[in-house]
Amino acid sequence: MADRLNGYRILILETREEAQFSRLLAEQGADVLQCPMFTIHDAPDSAPVEAWIRRFIDKPCDDMVLMTGEGLRRLMKVVRRIGVEQEFIAALGKARKFARGPKPGRALREIGLEPQVTTEKPTSEGIAEMLSRVDLNGHRVGLQLYPDKDHGALIGAIEAQGADVDTVLPYVYDAQAADANIVTAIDEMAQDRVDAIALTSSGQVRRLVEVAQAHGYEARLREGLARTPIASVGPVVSDELKSRGLHADISPANDAFFMKPLISAMAAALGKTPPRNAAGPR
Repeated sequence: MADRLNGYRILILETREEAQFSRLLAEQGADVLQCPMFTIHDAPDSAPVEAWIRRFIDKPCDDMVLMTGEGLRRLMKVVRRIGVEQEFIAALGKARKFARGPKPGRALREIGLEPQVTTEKPTSEGIAEMLSRVDLNGHRVGLQLYPDKDHGALIGAIEAQGADVDTVLPYVYDAQAADANIVTAIDEMAQDRVDAIALTSSGQVRRLVEVAQAHGYEARLREGLARTPIASVGPVVSDELKSRGLHADISPANDAFFMKPLISAMAAALGKTPPRNAAGPR
């Protein structure tokens, strides 16, 4: 039903994939406050990425673990630049493909492939748990990593199963971008100008806290979050909040950890009270 969020001001911490989230919220009538968190760049040194791609083509891995859709798209950008698209897709087609949640699956379908297995829990721990149930002894396992995360435990778990792990990190975050936007967003929450903040990744939580700490704004952030309902897309985000002494007020029903169910949960929760700009100061 359209306009379920009409008049409600929703803060989202924007990365590339939040463009779709913003559109879905706007379709429901929300006033979307977009706060760019960081920018994503190709790996500054492309040589290791190119070398990984050529190894993968020359001797395809038995298994390929895709952690993010962004990672595969960035890989494909390099693949096309060095002119080996057909060869790489053919090699990837031969591998058993494991996807960390739905986003890598969507990126695979863009190049005509499908994941053989998708994790129920879109986390590194979920990947490790899933892989523990399959035979990897003697296998070469390709592992696409993402920035700002220590992947040592996952790599160790795969190697402990007798596999040879070949990792690639195709992109980096610009962690210094948009600090001023984040500080402004914190003020908006603290001044009761936001009806809810919607979080779709644990990295957003970490970035909020890190920027607040860097600018002496942590108390202001906690004040703002105490006054603003927090909507979490799923357990990874909720666990990150909990680890920092915070909690999610709104989560999708029935373990449906996706954007549309999150929006439905927000509409149901926020609909119990009028939008703040309609209700006046409180």
